[in-house]
Amino acid sequence: MKNITITLSEEAARWARIKAAEQDTSVSKLVGRMIEDQMRRGDNYWQAYETWKAIRPSAAKGAATRMSRDQAHARR
Repeated sequence: MKNITITLSEEAARWARIKAAEQDTSVSKLVGRMIEDQMRRGDNYWQAYETWKAIRPSAAKGAATRMSRDQAHARR
């Protein structure tokens, strides 16, 4: 674990103390958890984006092979 110092407005510091108390934890642990959550969200987003980019596009079907409106809405 690494200690860091941050500067907050009085309002933000008060909010952090209240949230930490509600979760029965310290402000330090609350802020650390928030930063780690943000870090994971960012990593997951970029990983999903890279996976999406790697998908090869498929050729679209021509209009001749598409179903008619009646076929698409037919009850089976």
